[in-house]
Order: sequence, then C-alpha cells, then structure tokens
Amino acid sequence: MDLDSELSSIKGIGPKTAEKLAAAGFVTVGDVIDFLPRTYEDYSIVTPIAKLRPGKVTVRAQVEKISTRNIRWRMRVTTATLADETGKVQAVWFNQYYRETQLKNPNEEFYFSGEFGFKNGRYQLTSPSAEAVKDLPVQTGRILPIYPAAKGLKPSLTRSVLNKLRPIITMLPETLPAEIVKEQKLLSRGEAMLGLHFPESKRQADAARERLAFEELFELLLASRLNKQENSKLKGFHIPFDQEKIKEFVGKLPFKLTNSQRRALWDILCDLDKDSEKPSNLTKNEIVIPKRVRPFGDGGSPMNRLLQGDVGSGKTVVAGVAAYQASLAGFQSAIMAPTEILATQHAETLNKLLTPFGVKVALLTGSVKGEARTELYKQIASGEVDVVVGTHALFQKDVKFKNLGFVVIDEQHRFGVEQRQMLLAKSSRMPHLLSMTATPIPRSLQLTVFGDLDISTLNELPAGRKKIETKIWSPNKRAELYDLVREQLVAGRQAYVVVPLIEESETEKVAAETKFKEISKKFKEFKVGMLHGKLPANEKEKVMRDFAEHKVDILVATTVVEVGVDVPNATVMIIENADRFGLAQLHQLRGRVGRGEHQSYCYLVTTESGRPTRRLREVEKSNDGFYLSEIDLQLRGPGEIYGTMQHGELNLQIANLADTRLVARAAKSADWFIANDNLAKYPELQQSVLKYQRLTTLN
Repeated sequence: MDLDSELSSIKGIGPKTAEKLAAAGFVTVGDVIDFLPRTYEDYSIVTPIAKLRPGKVTVRAQVEKISTRNIRWRMRVTTATLADETGKVQAVWFNQYYRETQLKNPNEEFYFSGEFGFKNGRYQLTSPSAEAVKDLPVQTGRILPIYPAAKGLKPSLTRSVLNKLRPIITMLPETLPAEIVKEQKLLSRGEAMLGLHFPESKRQADAARERLAFEELFELLLASRLNKQENSKLKGFHIPFDQEKIKEFVGKLPFKLTNSQRRALWDILCDLDKDSEKPSNLTKNEIVIPKRVRPFGDGGSPMNRLLQGDVGSGKTVVAGVAAYQASLAGFQSAIMAPTEILATQHAETLNKLLTPFGVKVALLTGSVKGEARTELYKQIASGEVDVVVGTHALFQKDVKFKNLGFVVIDEQHRFGVEQRQMLLAKSSRMPHLLSMTATPIPRSLQLTVFGDLDISTLNELPAGRKKIETKIWSPNKRAELYDLVREQLVAGRQAYVVVPLIEESETEKVAAETKFKEISKKFKEFKVGMLHGKLPANEKEKVMRDFAEHKVDILVATTVVEVGVDVPNATVMIIENADRFGLAQLHQLRGRVGRGEHQSYCYLVTTESGRPTRRLREVEKSNDGFYLSEIDLQLRGPGEIYGTMQHGELNLQIANLADTRLVARAAKSADWFIANDNLAKYPELQQSVLKYQRLTTLN
C-alpha cells in the first residue's frame, strides 16, 4: 500500500465510510495523511473523579449503570454513572445511543475525555469520547489533534482512519536531502507526520510542525531561486538609457523627486538597459549619470521588478519616466490597473507628464465602445499610441501592439497569473515587467513569495505632505465628530465617509444608500455624493469628477475609493465600522486624504463602544505602511494577506512567513541545495517546487 492507494482498499473502511471521506475530498491514503491538525487539546492527564474541576478532562472509570430515554422527537439522551476508587460522576450523551452497547460491561475500564461542568443542576461530563483502556487510545487519554472542518466529516472519524494508517505514516519516504535534515536537526518526514497526528507531548508536536514548516519554506525559496535563474536566461528588449533626455525630463517636472523615487528610477532604467553601472551617490535632483557606461548590448534578461510604495509615494511618476524612456527607444508601454477609476487616474497623470514631450497616452477600458474602441485598436496596432493605460481590457484578444516592450501592472496582487501572462504574451519577446503595489511587502515575504523579483521601495512621501492625524472614535460621540467635519467643510475642504458591508445579506448598494441618506440629512447645507461598485461606470466617473472638481463636498462610498482617487482638497476620512476592515485596507483608505498641503484627519468609528481592537490601535498610532504590513502579517497570517496574488495560491499549511529565523534557515539550505544537489533525485520535492515555479515564472 502506498500514498496513492484508495482508502476503500484499507481494512476497516467500508463503502459508507469511504463515501463520507470522498465527499470531504479524501480519496487516497495521502489525502488523509496530509490533512493536518489546526490545534490540539490535551487529554493526556488522567484526573481522579474526586479532583475534577470544570474544563477539559480525562477520567479512567467503570460504568456502574447506563440508560437511554427519549425526551422529545428525534432526541435520545444516554445517561451513565461513571465510578473510580475516588468517587462518581454523571456522563450525558445526545443521540449517541450506541454508547449503551459500547459501555454495557460493568467490569471493563474506559477512558472518558470531554468537557466537565455544571449543567442542568449538577456537575457532569457532556458528550465525552469513550475508549476501552485495553485499546490503544485514539479519541481519549492523549494529546488530541483538532482538525479543520471538512464537509461534515467528524474529527473522530478522521482520527480513526489515521490510526489505521499509522504503519504507513511511520514509513513515509524522506523528501529532503539527508544533509539538510542533519544540518538543521530536523525530524524525518515520517517522524514529523506521526508527531503531528499522534503527538506524545507538546514538544514532539512542536518539533513536527517545525520540520514541515521548514519543508514548505524550503520548497518556496528553492522555487524562487530557480525561477530567478531561469528568468536570467530569457532575452529581453534592449532599451538604452538616454541620460540627457531623462535629465531634461526630470528637470522639467513641476515637483522634486524624492530620493527614493530617484533610486527606484535608477534601478528600473538600468534594468531596461542592462548595461549601465549603478552610481554610489544619489543626492541631486536628477538621474545621476554614471562615471562609466559600457557599450549598449543586444539586451539582457527582461526586467522583473516590484515597485512597492506607500499610498501617495509617487509610483505612477516613476512608471511614467520609465515609459518615456521606452518610447524614446521606439517601444510601446502598457499600464494595467485593476479598476476603471484607477486606470483613469493613471491616464490623467501620465497625460500631464508625457504629452508635452510628444508621447501619446491612451485609455482603454470597458467604457470605450463602438467606433472609438475600433479606432483605438488601430492606433495601438500601428504604434501611433506610445502608452496604453487600461483595465482587463488590455489583454483582450483584439488588442494588438506594434512593439510592446514595457509592461506595468498596478496593484499586481489583484490580477491572476493567467491574466498577467495574457498581457505579456502581447509582445513578440518577453517585455520588461514592473509590478507595483501600495501594500508594502513584509521583509519575510520579500524573501519567499517575492524572492524571484528585484524590489525597489519608495519609503518617502513628497515634500510638503503633513502626517495624517488618526483617531479612534466611539459611535456614541457621532454628533461631536460631525461638528469637526463641519469645521473642515466650512473652511472649504472636502470629506469621505466610507461604509463596509454590515451584513452578508446586505448589498453594497444598500449600505452606501443608507449612509448617504443619513449624511445628507445631517449636512443639508452641503452637497453630498455617493459612490459604490454597483453604479454604472459612467456614473462612477461622473461622481469622482464632481468630487475632484469640488462640485461635491462629502463623498459617501464603499471601498471602491481605496485606490485611484486623488483629491488634494479632501482632508477628512471617516471609516464607519472600522473594526470590520483589515489593517492594510484601513491604511489604504486613510491614504485617500493627506495628499495636499492642508492638515488631514482620519476617524476610525467603531461598531460598538468599548476597547478597540489592536488593529485599530496600531493604525491610530502609526502612519508607516511598512510597519503596519509587519503587524498585519502577525495578526492575519500570510494566507489571508497574500493568499491569491500574481503568484497564485500560497497554500502553506504549517509555515508562518513571519518566522524570520526559520525563513533564514530555509534560505541557507536552498542556496546550499542549488550549489550541491540535484532536484531530479527527489521526485516529491521536485513536484512541489515545480508547482511554485509554475505560479511565479515569467514564462
């Protein structure tokens, strides 16, 4: 029997049980063995009945008497008196009448594990597990693994099936090189799986989790390193670094670039060229000319860079300068954003930057229809358009580029791997790729999930920006809050009021409309607008345009304003039911204000009065997106933050990417493996690594 054997072939697993397992997704032996516990409950300590205290307990006792009775339709209660040498206690089960048959022998001892507490006027054990002392304990008397819910499958059945598989678990083949297992002092794979499903102590369970967490990180890091090797072999377009033109462009900008913008630009422009040496000094307000430039070649490997920068840090400008450089070399650029609002914002910004230099920018979204869309297709295909900004419309089959050499994907985690690759496939050769994100990537994730990327960071805000004052606000003090908002409106400023979906049954439209009516009533002397995802695209654009032109004073919106809205005159952000939002989302929403010269404010209104969550307290005390990203990783874990991204599903069952020490150990082992071993020697490891490679590769 091996991991691919069907569960129905195992002695003791009948057709009905196999059917239940299959319905939960378990068909093979390997399916069940790889189903890992989420936590444990310790029933390993046997307590004399006389010393029982409320909580989870295990007793070793005989059954003095047991009986079953009906108390209502379809409800049968089994009651037993358990006794040991110190005393007696009652146990109660509901609709488990088979217990009467199981426990009918008064001379046999059993382990009972469950919750002991005061119910129905007496202390009792409620629905405890029961197993004969003569048998190997599976459901009682041990550290009990608690498994995730799996389509109605009872944890007791999972544990019973795994118990039948113990001989197979102990003989699981090793998947890591022996040198790494020895060097890192890890359990073997068989020992680790046995320790997870049948731990004899907390220490053994911890050692088992460490082994499997290490393996997951090792696979992910190895995939990233191998991808980087393969990507370096690809041939990209050569886009020469025209330093004089770039200096002229930067010098004519109506604002000064931050030092981090200049550093990021230098990285990107050198990536496009692949032949220039990077400077050691970046203090002037220009792209520094290196002391020596190598002869331009035919083009190295295509750029694969992530530009991460907090909200308002100027990522679009950096991408615009790079697109200008591409146009100078005769290449087209495509800039893809996840929403029409954000794409429109980028197009407006790039038009202002690039049009004076003879670069034609066009916007392609779902709103461009009919003859206008047909004409735009022709201009893109002929090369008349240099920079095309758009949404998902960019990778539709009718869009054909003449010479696409540079691709920018904004908010890259909102696009799937296939979508990204469909856009890259529009080029005759692998184009240079710049991914952008306003959600700063924690350092541990940079090493793992994004290990195949080069990363540039914008960690400064443009000059003149003031720190946004953030305050948690009780819903009981709403009148006082509205007085503060009114002061800002009277001074000529504008405000956002953002609402979540309060209940699952409530639609986005209803949530926004309810708050819109309330705000309109409270602020009768001001113009109130409403924005939500259910509005037609043309109405969304009109609302945003009216707000940007100050025809609207207060904008009531859902999280559609999280990205793509740049109104420097807006100084107030009210986030209703703020404790229902994620930390990163709160920070993103806050970034919609504080984009001009005026002092700005963010008010986090809680759902109920009382002590606010740590998430809200962290947002209140810090405006640093990079710090908050680390906190977010601690609070939510990487699966929720980066579970679906350009790299696909992480699918990490054990590893915590915030465990920087284990990440560093796995990184060291991955580097050793690449230098000293061969992946083909380890079929199971190769399969896992190839899965990660397929999700992250540029090919």
